[in-house]
Amino acid sequence: MQTAFLSALEHLGEFREEASFSTWITQIAANAALKVLRKKRGLPVAAAPAAGEDEGGDIPHPEFIADWRGDPARLVEDRELQRILGGAIDELPENHRLVFVLRDVAGKSVEETAEALGISRANVKVRLLRARLALREKLTRVFGDEDRRQVRAHRHEGDDRKATPAGELLRRYREDEGGAP
Repeated sequence: MQTAFLSALEHLGEFREEASFSTWITQIAANAALKVLRKKRGLPVAAAPAAGEDEGGDIPHPEFIADWRGDPARLVEDRELQRILGGAIDELPENHRLVFVLRDVAGKSVEETAEALGISRANVKVRLLRARLALREKLTRVFGDEDRRQVRAHRHEGDDRKATPAGELLRRYREDEGGAP
């Protein structure tokens, strides 16, 4: 079991979500157990025949055979995407990363996430929004088209591009104190 969990941890970035996480880790555990059984049974493995020799005899039992049903180029792209996404998620502040992973990766509900982290439901929603926005910005920097990038100025309530309520309040305070506006 330790070997299976260590293997799963080492290859977590390769999890493609084609099946559930429990199915994936169960398959890793089954493969690890089969590997141990093969070693205990001492299955014979034939030596490679020399050039010109007949290739008859025992067939070796491979420990791992890769699934080649998918397009190899697509598999490489998927791994690179997972690496980039994993890096972006790792860069999130811990409190945002935890909420993002529980909600969007593990599929937990708002209530389950709030209970697991000991925070309010509203806080879960705020942290999730901030995590998603941060990820969107990070991923836009990686995948976005520089020529089509839009930097939009945002306005706050009462902001007509002349003065914000806070700026207006500060200006009045300075005038009342005899300072320069």
